[in-house]
Formats: sequence, structure tokens, C-alpha cells
Amino acid sequence: MAKLSDLPIEPLLEEICTRVRAEKRLILAAPPGAGKTTRVPLALAGLIEGFEALPGKIVMLEPRRLAARMAAERMAATLGEKTGARIGLATRIDRKVSSDTVVEVITDGLFTRRLLADPSLEGVSAVIFDEIHERSLNADLGLALALETQAVFREDLHLIAMSATLDTDKVAGRLDAPVIESQGRQYPVETKYLGRNRDRIEDQMAAAIEKAARAEQGSILAFLPGAGEIRRTAERLTSLPANVSVHPLFGALSPREQDEAVRPAADGQRKVVLATDIAESALTIDGVHVVVDSGLARVPEFEPASGTQVLRTIRAARANVDQRRGRAGRLGPGVCYRLWDEEETRGLIAAPAPEILNADLSGLLLSLAEWGEDDPYRLTWLDAPPKGRIEAAREALLAYGALDETGKLTDRGTRMAALPLDPKYASLVASAQNDGEGALAAEIAALASEAGIGGSSANLIDRLAGFRRDNGPRAKALKRQAARWAKAAKPSGDPALLLATAWPGQIARRRDGSETSYLLANGRAGELPADSGLAKAQWIVVADMVGAAGRARITLAAPIAEADILALHPPVAEEWASFDPASKSFKGRRVKAVGKIVLSETPLPQPSGEAARAAFIAFVQQNGFEAAGLGMPVKGFLARLSLLHEAFSDEWPALNDAELAMTADDWLAPVLGDGKFQMPSGGAVANALKQSLGWPKAQEIDTLAPATITLPSGRNASVDYLDDNAPLVEAKAQELYGLTRQPAIAGGRVAVALQLLSPAGRPIAVTKDLSGFWAGGYRDMAKDMRAQYPKHDWPEEPASAKAHAGITKKRLGFQG
Repeated sequence: MAKLSDLPIEPLLEEICTRVRAEKRLILAAPPGAGKTTRVPLALAGLIEGFEALPGKIVMLEPRRLAARMAAERMAATLGEKTGARIGLATRIDRKVSSDTVVEVITDGLFTRRLLADPSLEGVSAVIFDEIHERSLNADLGLALALETQAVFREDLHLIAMSATLDTDKVAGRLDAPVIESQGRQYPVETKYLGRNRDRIEDQMAAAIEKAARAEQGSILAFLPGAGEIRRTAERLTSLPANVSVHPLFGALSPREQDEAVRPAADGQRKVVLATDIAESALTIDGVHVVVDSGLARVPEFEPASGTQVLRTIRAARANVDQRRGRAGRLGPGVCYRLWDEEETRGLIAAPAPEILNADLSGLLLSLAEWGEDDPYRLTWLDAPPKGRIEAAREALLAYGALDETGKLTDRGTRMAALPLDPKYASLVASAQNDGEGALAAEIAALASEAGIGGSSANLIDRLAGFRRDNGPRAKALKRQAARWAKAAKPSGDPALLLATAWPGQIARRRDGSETSYLLANGRAGELPADSGLAKAQWIVVADMVGAAGRARITLAAPIAEADILALHPPVAEEWASFDPASKSFKGRRVKAVGKIVLSETPLPQPSGEAARAAFIAFVQQNGFEAAGLGMPVKGFLARLSLLHEAFSDEWPALNDAELAMTADDWLAPVLGDGKFQMPSGGAVANALKQSLGWPKAQEIDTLAPATITLPSGRNASVDYLDDNAPLVEAKAQELYGLTRQPAIAGGRVAVALQLLSPAGRPIAVTKDLSGFWAGGYRDMAKDMRAQYPKHDWPEEPASAKAHAGITKKRLGFQG
């Protein structure tokens, strides 16, 4: 694997272009600001003097709209042009492309739509995946499909992955591609650690920014996790020097506000830019010599139990904080203030988790169905999508009517796939009974998918009215987009009836005794803001909800009459059961319900086995395996699986509790009894988990990660996969005599730690180097043991002594 390093991008351009032509695939790693985003596409397109153009358009993917717009504008400015001439731009709500365009910057989600419409990418010579290290779901999917396009349709297609920080060996191995590394132009950056306290993060950040503004020269770039923290920090910056202005920078701002943040400060002026991670790598902000880093990041995670996307605030990864620090050294020597202690940096995870491992994969699965692929694992992925999340996505698409039982697209699914929307909102548009309803559904989808459009009210009726009144650039672009989805029809119909018809699971009734808490027909719960204007509505239909199970917030909903609900979805009579983990018993009842909303009920003396099994699995999915008394076998299985995944990579899946819970219907139900419910034993659960891996993995796991190993004494000792030193085996020292090689599992790839025990069974030593221990540490240990346990044998040469069960010398038949 060829690598070039220690050079900025410019001297490497010729090598990059040569390699692209020769290899068809290339990985380019360079730090933020090195010039890869604005120079490489121009060189490949022949727009830099001395470089020959590839015979077709260059398409460059960016993970965010702001990054795409800034990259296109900078390249166009280099040529003395405006965007839309030789440098084009295409995002979901903005398109500036002409017949002269030879470099087109495009958001990664839009690229997937284009690829699905034209798998051969006619007229495109090269696709550049910029900022691939961000590992967005759309970029991973686009890369997997582009690799198949290259293999099946277009051997002449060039694929380039560019990154600021990247595990180049891993990516190069997946793509079978050479690597070029550039160090860019980086000045030294001094790092100052301010520590962390219990104050709100905006208070700490405001104090740190004001300190930096007084102590340092140049503009300041401050990293915060989200828009809320940015606004609150801006409110607290009241003691800045008179020549310092404050500018927020995040994705939901208007282009004018974003440009104002990125634009260089006027002569004699300085600026403070309060940014999310959007400014880590894809943007260059002129004039910045100081970075203030909160050390926090906000990441989306789909929670299957609640069916909602949760935004979690976490400690930023080491790769992220290194990128942030580097922004201070782009133009000259800089300073980075960090709001944590230096030793904490060593405890940060190396890189953020790829989105594909934590996201809702229903959109990915719908795209694959449109592509004609019903098995995601036949494609090449940087990280394969987790099987549990794929199964959850398949169930969601079945519920939307997008897939049939064989995994093929239905007519409705085909209509959904044609829309650049989350499947949830695509199903709303596709379910419309007429053009007017379709236009109304498109409006709802547009405002729900774009933060801040139509106001901030949780009342859908108010938001629609606000959206229709809004004549700002972003609203106009969304209206044009909605009109395209709805084929320019005029919106008509009742929003609540439309939602209730398309999403019966989103119907909700207010809980007794509460004005803001609602139970949804799908079994989830949500809270309305007290000032929503909907708090007195008995029934609502939820259009959008965010947050974890038990803490979900209803952010958009419409009121609906009970009579309309019952006319659309007449109550169903059925038997229900609930599981009590304390007594391990069930209570049964016969109910009339709309989904999980009970209208009336009658107690039953004993629930049927079918109802009990359904209740137990539902309990597991909502509360976890530990609460159901199945924690240990599940933890043990996951630990063994994790060990094999680390040892053999993608040959073994990486699963977690949530993914196992999602598929519990498949693997757990068979061990809960055929007729009457039967509480499963730990062994039955462990065996069911093994069988869920399918043949031959169910057999291989016991060979590669065995439950026991045989000691020299002849005893089969249990392997502990949950200990801090796992895999670990406990054994009396005498049971290991004569053993000179450390035991290993996973085909010899993973050493087994040995916990040596005294004759009384107390731990006396742990080693992963038994031969070294016999020759060294054993001497002192044996001296102590002879004094405490003189009746047991402690030979001078344990490596050549005979192993036994740890019995006394007298029982062994010799005198010590």
C-alpha cells in the first residue's frame, strides 16, 4: 500500500491525478485546511493550469449543505466565477448547475438519489467522497452503491475518498485502494487546559471565551454541542472587547447568517464564531487563531424501543478534538483552550461511531430495495449495518406498506422511494387519497424535516399556517420542493385525518390526570410542551416526536375528535397480558383498544400462553434483559461475540443488548414454551442465542470462544468472559503445573488470562505470560504459600512438575 507523506496538497496534486487514472480508486488523508476540498476537484477537472481533465464531470460529495455550498463558492471564486457556471452545486433545497458545469458539489443524500435514478452515472468521470471520516449514513450507503456501480457498470469510474482524520489502513483494506497522506500546512498550536466544573456548559464557555479574547490576538472559534448551547453562550458574552462581534454557526441558520459567520472580520475587528462540529473540518474560517473547545458533541441515535431519534450529548472523540485544535493553526501559530483536564484526553474514544451502527436504517433498506438488493450483506461496507437494526427497518417498511413479505418494493414503496424523504414522511405522501391530500402531506413533510420552519409551535395547524405565510428564502425553497413532490397540486384536506389514516400508531390519547402526557397507539408515551395550545386536547395525532423512551417530547401534533378516530380505526377486542418481574407472574385482561390505547377492559384469571409470551417479549424489549432476569446469559453471549468480532472483524457480527431485544421475537420466543408459558433457564437462553447466529456459527462459537478449557490437571475450567481480565480462567496453582504455554482461544489469536488460586481458593496472581511467571513471580509467591500452606506442594520447577487437583502432599503419596 503506497503512501506519500509530509507534503502539503499542492505538490502532491500531480501524484494524486496520476494515481487516480492508474488505480481507479484512491484514499487521500489530509488535515483540515490542507486544500484537498478545493484543489483536488479542480485538478481532476483540468481547471488548474498544467493538469489534464478527466473525460467527464467530477462529482464531490459533502455531508452537510453548508459545507457543500462553501466548497462550491470557494472553487468558483478561485476561477473568478459565481456558482452555477463551471462549478455547480446541488442540495435538497438549492440547485445551481448549468451545461458548463464540470465540477458539481452535492450533498451525500442527494447523491444516493441520483445513483438510484442512474446506476451507471452517465457522464460522470469521478466521484469524490469528501470528509468520509464523518461516516454519515448517506455517505456509507453512497459508497457501497458506487463500488457496485464501478464493479458492474462502470469500470472506468474513478472513486476517491478524502478525509481529515481516517483509519487509512482499514479503509484501504475495504476499498482495495492506495493511500496518499498529506500533512498540509499546519502551524504550532499551544494547548491550555482549563479544567471542568459543575457550572452549565454555556457559563464555562462564556468565561473561557472572554478570557481568551483578553489574552490572545485574532478571532476565536468556539465549539459547542448544539444550537441551544450556542444561543445561551451568546447571551452570556457581555464583557467582550468593543471590537469583537459574536456570530453563531449551525446548520439551521439562513445562508446569509452562515456567510456572516464565515466571512473574515473587517480591518481592526475580531469575531467570535460559536459553532457546532460543522466547523471541525469542512469549513475554513479566515482570521481564526484561537479555538475554545467545550469537548462535547451531539450525536443522533435511533432508539428502537421508542421509535424516535435521540440527540445525545457525549464527550467528543479524540479525532474530533484534534481537528478542532488544528483550526487554530491554519494561518499561523495559535492557541487552543480546552474545558477539561489534560489527563482526560487519554480517556477519550479514538473516533466517533459511524452513523450506520446507531441510526434508523429504514431509509437505507428502502434505497437498497429500489436498487434491487434484498440482502445488504452482499455489498461492500466500511462497517456492515447491524442485523438487528436491519430487521427493525424491515418491520417498519412492512408496516408502511413499502415492502412485501419477500422484501420487494410494493407499488406504494416505489412511490415512497422516489421521494427524497425519510420513509416515515414518504409514506405519508404516498398514502394520500388524492392530489390535494398529497400536496398537504408534502407540506407537512417539508416543514417537519426542516427545523424552525413555520415557527416553534407544537401545534401542526399553527405551523402549517406559519409556513404558508413565510416568504423567506428557505421557506420558498421548501415550498417549491413540496410542490414538486405533490405535482403542483393545491393542498386540501384535514391534517389530523391525513395523519391518522397514514400512521394509526401515532394516534394518542391524553393520560388520566395529566394535561401534557399522552399514550400513543403504538405503545409509546410522549409529553407535549405546556404552552403547545394542545394540552387540553383529549386525542391528538403525533407528527413528530424526539427523545428517549420514557422521556420523549412531542414536537408536532394535531388535535382530532374521538369520533373520527373510532370511525377510521374501530376498537379491536383482544386478550392482553402484563409481566411482573418481581413475582415472575402474569396478569391477563380482555380489552377493547385502538392499538395500545385501552377503551375498556375486563380482568382474566389466567392469560393464555400466547398472550404471556407476547407480554414477556414486550417487557424485554421495553425494559431490557437484566430486568427480565436474563442478564447473565445475554451478557456472556455478547462478551464472547465481541471477542470474536475483535479477533476476526466482520466474520462475526458486533451486537448489543438493544439489537438482541429487537429480534427477541425470532430467537427467544421458541424457548418460552409451546402451549403454557415457561420461564427460560439461563442455559436455554444461551443456546437460543447461539442458534440465532445460524449454521455454522452456532457450532463455531463453542470452538472459538469455548465455555470451558481443559487444564493440565484434567479439569474442565469455566472461561469467564465478563471479568476485567477476560477471557479469564481460575485455577489452583497446582492444576497448572507442567503448562509452559499460555492457553489461547479464537484460533490462538486471544490469550486466556490465568487467575491462580491458593489451596483455599483465594486469588494470588493473574498472568497472561505463564512461562514468564514460572520463571519469575512464582518464586516469591511460592515462598509465601509454603509458609501458609505447608501441606501442599510448591515445587522449585513448576513448569516441569506434574499437575493435580491441588490436594495435599500426603494425599499425593509423598513427603514434602
